[in-house]
Amino acid sequence: MPRADVASAVKRQNKNMIVSHNLTKRYSEKTVVDDLTFTVRPGVVTGFLGPNGAGKSTTMRMLVGLDRPTGGTITIGGWRYEDLPDPVRHLGVMLDARSVNPSRTALNHLLVVGDTHGIGRARALEVLDMVGLGGVAGKRAGGFSLGMSQRLGIATALLGDPEVLVLDEPVNGLDPDGVLWLRQLLVRLAEEGRTVFLSSHLMSELSLIAQELVVIGQGCLLAAGTVDDVIDSVAPQKTRVVTPDAARLANALDGSTVDVRRADNETLFITGKTAREVGIIAANEGVTLFQLTTERASLEEAFMQITRNSVEYTSHEEIAG
Repeated sequence: MPRADVASAVKRQNKNMIVSHNLTKRYSEKTVVDDLTFTVRPGVVTGFLGPNGAGKSTTMRMLVGLDRPTGGTITIGGWRYEDLPDPVRHLGVMLDARSVNPSRTALNHLLVVGDTHGIGRARALEVLDMVGLGGVAGKRAGGFSLGMSQRLGIATALLGDPEVLVLDEPVNGLDPDGVLWLRQLLVRLAEEGRTVFLSSHLMSELSLIAQELVVIGQGCLLAAGTVDDVIDSVAPQKTRVVTPDAARLANALDGSTVDVRRADNETLFITGKTAREVGIIAANEGVTLFQLTTERASLEEAFMQITRNSVEYTSHEEIAG
């Protein structure tokens, strides 16, 4: 890539990057967000995870100027939200899908939001069609189901065709078709080079959408990176082998960088060698393989492990377990 193009790409990426630096928020004696530093890059969907009371909502509220930090900063492309020259066109936000005047129609709601930014009826109708609400544009928002309210909230976030999208629990209330639609939409927006930052309690859904994660607990950063890196940091992937020659294969794999555990007379779980590497060693040793698979922890399992000491409320059964 020519040097000018590289410089342009870097400038565009920096423009859309969310950066939290030593972000802190205290309410009286309680610290809700504690020296939190992380980065959200353009071009990928980044999931924001944490147990209840972790500080996710407070962090997002500081990002969009609804709360003021006690210390540190959180910026979009180097700008605080309140200093953005045209915030609706730069940053699309949905923190509470129900925060709509219930007496307004879906279309009128968008027209009111767009009025101060020169966004007219054509764009409002376009985003309503985009989120599947074109047929109810003239209906009052107070009569919407939770799923329809979520769609209207997403339409509001998309109204200014923003480069950065911040969504809090966007999947809530959506039916399976709606979840699939949202997944495809967010992936497409990220592929266009936009920054997509969303929180969700639905681990299975985040594992299908997000490429990167920021995990916090009790206001502190617990993990950040790609989904695979975050999972592997607490639960490295394993190779599962089923073979009638388990003892011979285990001896062949013996080494300081390999951990071999026998589940039964024919089953081995191997850490430190990929399935491909195990297959090659087995072939060289003349070992017959019935099964050779790679197993890794789910995002939910990794999340529970990462946040186990940062949960605000824990039942006696969970403590005992």
